[in-house]
Amino acid sequence: MQSSAYGASLAGGAFDLPTFILQPQTILRFLSWIFSIVVFATITAEGYTNATREEDTKCMFNNNDGACGFAVGIGVLAFLACVVFLILDAYFPQISNAKDRKYIVIGDLGFSGVWTFLWFVCFCLLANQWSKTKPDTVPADAARAAVAFSFFSILSWGLLSFFAVGRYRQGVNEFGQDYRDPANDPPAPYSSSGPTGYQQSPFPHGPQQPGQYQPPAY
Repeated sequence: MQSSAYGASLAGGAFDLPTFILQPQTILRFLSWIFSIVVFATITAEGYTNATREEDTKCMFNNNDGACGFAVGIGVLAFLACVVFLILDAYFPQISNAKDRKYIVIGDLGFSGVWTFLWFVCFCLLANQWSKTKPDTVPADAARAAVAFSFFSILSWGLLSFFAVGRYRQGVNEFGQDYRDPANDPPAPYSSSGPTGYQQSPFPHGPQQPGQYQPPAY
């Protein structure tokens, strides 16, 4: 089994694009990215309407501009976060310090958990305001799409939180906080104290003068 730290292989290996694309975490981030685009783009493009006798535009969700603004804000921030975390996921296996990996995983866990909650609030708000809106006065398909993809975002960000918890537990339980990937450590300096060090010649070196004759011992 390949060694890993915080859910990723140890540093030093080459980046494997097919493996990165097919891992569940990448797929969920990409889906969350698509869902956020649908929500904020739909509301931005079709979410504000005005009656024939009115000049100012109103939110299609029961004329509640706060509901539209909240959904757009959550969607835009989710879109940007997905891009940032995708980049970090691609770079993650090259990080040798476990503390740096831990901070990234904690950030992923915290953001995913918060955005799961915010998408839940967004879904409840949009669904409630849509139930009070007359469908024949607004673009109903756009409103339903915003509500539906807000719900899908709850599921995708919830699963991202689940995977982040697993990565955090795996890293803490197996490596702790003092682990450092040995792949990038510098080689140990040469030491002469080991078994391959210099050994004294077996021949005696006495104080005799050069050329002095010594009789053999019997």
